[in-house]
Amino acid sequence: MNVLLIGSGGREHALAWKLAKSPLLTSLFSAPGNPGIAEVAACVPLDASDHAAVIAFCRDQNVSFVVVGPEGPLVGGLTDALDTAGIKHFGPSKAAAQLEGSKGYTKDLCREFGIPTAAYGRFADAVSAKAYLAAQRFPIVVKADGLASGKGVVIAGSRTEAEDAIDACFAGAFGAAGAEVVVEEFLEGEEASFFALCDGTHVLAMASAQDHKRVGEGDTGPNTGGMGAYSPAPVMTDEMTRRTMDEIVWPTVKAMAARGTPFKGVLFAGLMITAEGPKLIEYNVRFGDPETQVLMMRLKSDLLAAMLATADGVLDAFDLRWSDEAALTVVYAADGYPGTPLKGTEIRGLDAARAVDGVQVFHAGTKAVDGRIVADGGRVLAVTATGRTVADAQALAYQALDLIEWPGGFCRRDIGWRALC
Repeated sequence: MNVLLIGSGGREHALAWKLAKSPLLTSLFSAPGNPGIAEVAACVPLDASDHAAVIAFCRDQNVSFVVVGPEGPLVGGLTDALDTAGIKHFGPSKAAAQLEGSKGYTKDLCREFGIPTAAYGRFADAVSAKAYLAAQRFPIVVKADGLASGKGVVIAGSRTEAEDAIDACFAGAFGAAGAEVVVEEFLEGEEASFFALCDGTHVLAMASAQDHKRVGEGDTGPNTGGMGAYSPAPVMTDEMTRRTMDEIVWPTVKAMAARGTPFKGVLFAGLMITAEGPKLIEYNVRFGDPETQVLMMRLKSDLLAAMLATADGVLDAFDLRWSDEAALTVVYAADGYPGTPLKGTEIRGLDAARAVDGVQVFHAGTKAVDGRIVADGGRVLAVTATGRTVADAQALAYQALDLIEWPGGFCRRDIGWRALC
């Protein structure tokens, strides 16, 4: 079958790399793709927000299945247009994608259906949001309600910092994403990423992962889209996985079905493992980045077959096999990230890095210029390795990363530290 993958980041490169291994695949297209994806797929300059153009391309190229990678097209309703056109796809409807498109929507759903999460307030103006702070404890978390590319979250240590974060949201720091603000309790514990395939009725848990959101070593500095990840996450024991499914994922899937907006795709629960158990920080309605890179390295099953089972509503008759090895990925970011990244700097040594046994180098923010690979984003590469343990995978990933010649980039040197304590 011919498949179209929407997206251009490290997540999509990892998905493309795995999809390309499927015996069910005839041709793989990616829109718009990146230089790494171009090694396994035909990249096409399609704008995912132009639904008519996407549909026309599918018909012209006999594409029978579309995999939507990033959240923007999902929240924008691309899968609804594909449904209307009769084209099978992997990814939730616009209505179901509100689980990521609006943090307030998700918090309200948690309150209604008893899903454990942080206490919160939801506000459409700065005055009421600031008034809410008077009775709260600090630190506290201020979030832009909408999609902000992983940057619309501030952990405020004082009331002044919280008020500044509220003002920034309503002043347009995150565009339309900051039209509403969620202010919530700061949860103590250890974060984990939990993924499950959902076909609207059935749920299939995937492997666990843990990422590093802060830009600095020791998990310090501003939040980012993710500076690295590893799988499995030791904090996600069998008991914690069971509780996450029973207390968070299953109630959410049942709630969405009850609302008439069944969730079909991959549900990504950002968790805080607290002294009381797992609590939901937020939902994403697509695979995580950089967690996808480590999950795809460990997945032994056919990804395309799993996605088709999800779309066809037959997950109850499907299972996934995972490698016993650990995987770890280190994000190589451009200088200036998560602020204004330095673009256009040349990257060398990629062939040497990926020649290391057990290593894949996934492209995220790269561009090919006159036969050279240059940085074209904030998070530029994800150097990913597998090993018998997290420590082994970590050593191999940094060994490969050190073969890359890129003076314009930086990385954290402690990815995986929680698993090694």
